[in-house]
Amino acid sequence: MTEPDPDLERWRLILGAPAERHTGAPAGDAAARDAALDWLYGRDPDLERRGVRRGGLRPEDRQGGSGPSVVTTVDWLDDVHRLFPKETIERLERDAVERYEIHEVVTDPDVLERVEPDPALLRAVLRTKHLMNPEVLALARRLVEQVVRELMRRMATEVRQAFHGTRSRRPSRAPRARDFDFHGTIRANLAHYRPEEKRILIERPRFLSRTRRHLDQWQLILLVDQSGSMVGSVIHSAVTAACLWGLPGLKTHLVAFDTAVVDLTSDVTDPVELLLKAQLGGGTDIARAVEYGAGLIENPRRAILAVVTDFYEGGDEHRLVRTVRGMVGQGTQVLGLAALDEDANPSYDRDLARRLATVGAQVGAMTPGRLAEFVAERIGR
Repeated sequence: MTEPDPDLERWRLILGAPAERHTGAPAGDAAARDAALDWLYGRDPDLERRGVRRGGLRPEDRQGGSGPSVVTTVDWLDDVHRLFPKETIERLERDAVERYEIHEVVTDPDVLERVEPDPALLRAVLRTKHLMNPEVLALARRLVEQVVRELMRRMATEVRQAFHGTRSRRPSRAPRARDFDFHGTIRANLAHYRPEEKRILIERPRFLSRTRRHLDQWQLILLVDQSGSMVGSVIHSAVTAACLWGLPGLKTHLVAFDTAVVDLTSDVTDPVELLLKAQLGGGTDIARAVEYGAGLIENPRRAILAVVTDFYEGGDEHRLVRTVRGMVGQGTQVLGLAALDEDANPSYDRDLARRLATVGAQVGAMTPGRLAEFVAERIGR
């Protein structure tokens, strides 16, 4: 018996049933993989528009009778985990939840026991937790804990690197490359400038110390838009705040908002509980949240206020701009973060962001690691 050509099998999986006259019908595990892909991607509305239904058949080819039993989501997940590598499983589960909104993946207890925990499923749980009964919510919580634990592990490493021995302005005798003081070295060696060569000979390199006897107390106030489109930012803001909590010289606040404002600082040390309390969706009143954040500031010149939002304001834009201008004028560093996930893909109202930048806010996209670096740099000044 001739072994099937793996290249033909791959093309059959890509092209679907219409390619069978060239590739031949799949058999064995290849047929099972084809059926699993068809169960998910066959529901694409584009197929209906082209007159093709699942399995590659046209609507007029449908027949009644006793066909095969209906495949449930649990059956499909069992097949997927048996037939595909881990990377493909994660992609299929992500598409099931985010592209085709198959909510059973995160609301059916039998399904939840089988899925691979990943950030996509965490986002789905947060969007659909209101649909869950207590039994399902308990299972979902375990999934949330696994994903958050992994995010915490990765992000804590970035935060530790950012805050490891925050540099002071005192000189050091330890010649470490990461502590090299470029500007101080140039000033100390200007006498050795050679104009004909346009070079400075470095005879006395300067380095900065990474130890401080005292760190001035700073505040970081994270204001997080919890509208439905910002779920990724809510997750990473919660984890970032938990990683920053308790660092020397830093007092961290976490505030969520839509049209209302909720101070979640008391739950920062438990990001799982915090995320399960988040109420995603609804309108957005950024001005109200920023005013609340401004009221938390103890020392304007030792405060960083970061508002994580898409800048689509449902409240009073003029009031928002006026409040930001006032904070900047008092010495507070205001950050407008258009994204706070691991990819930092920005999607936001550029007009409002530009107005805030005009009055002194720093606006852009920043990963959690980069935010930690920004805070560490300010504390270490």
